[in-house]
Amino acid sequence: MAIGRPLSHAEVLWFNYSAKMSDPLLYFHNILFLFLIFTLVPLPLVLLDLMGFKALDKYKLQPKVRLTFNGILKCYKDVAFMFFTVVGPLQLSSYPIVKMVGVRTGLPLPSMWEILAQLVVYFLIEDYGNYWMHRALHGKWGYEKIHRVHHEFTAPIGFAAPYAHWAEVLILGIPSFVGPALVPCHMVTLWLWIALRQIEAIDTHSGYEFPWSLTKFIPFYGGAEHHDYHHFVGGQSQSNFASVFTYCDYIYGTDKGYRFQKEHLSKMRRRWIAEGNGEVPQKMAQDQKLQ
Repeated sequence: MAIGRPLSHAEVLWFNYSAKMSDPLLYFHNILFLFLIFTLVPLPLVLLDLMGFKALDKYKLQPKVRLTFNGILKCYKDVAFMFFTVVGPLQLSSYPIVKMVGVRTGLPLPSMWEILAQLVVYFLIEDYGNYWMHRALHGKWGYEKIHRVHHEFTAPIGFAAPYAHWAEVLILGIPSFVGPALVPCHMVTLWLWIALRQIEAIDTHSGYEFPWSLTKFIPFYGGAEHHDYHHFVGGQSQSNFASVFTYCDYIYGTDKGYRFQKEHLSKMRRRWIAEGNGEVPQKMAQDQKLQ
């Protein structure tokens, strides 16, 4: 394909890599990427937690809760089983739809600005759709029949991000495909979108809130603290349904309990400091949260 200019270095690499591959094979790279991400990304924090690394306790959202090695291994094995029996086949069977909506594999490659703009659109669309589907799953029938599996972890870990009933995997997977269907992209953008969405889900289920967490840098990003509250409250939770951002919960009034709790803890911290006790210990604040 002639593009009327010399190929960039990235385009040369893409051409050399993709020229002899079929479009379906390029799309099926997502299966490998997803498996590597859900296996490797949660691993460092999970291992440090198992080792009882005390320096991280002040960042742990539910410091009283410690999962066993067997419990974590079971979670991983269940997720891996779901991956090979549901997620993998779904990826394989969805290629005709991806092709139909116009995801392309040729040259030119998209610019960084195009990739960034499309990713922002995809995150916003996925977040809005996920909010309503997730909220629906907290109805009596949806929770008892489907969503309760995901809430077996009241103190989530990274491996538990995709831990769910097979029907939930299918239902909550729909919003991830709506963005690329409405705003078709290049295959590399699709790879990046699927990878980032999985990494974000692992982050919000990590159980840790660090000073360098994305909540400090991205406006309205929910992060681990926002979603951890949803898991802590459990099946009775009618709060914090959004998957990525906080604006839906704020607009539709489903973050009131969470905001009340944060304000309550903030008042306790101010009172503690006013009484001359210094800064409130992080662990004490989190212990008060769990009472």
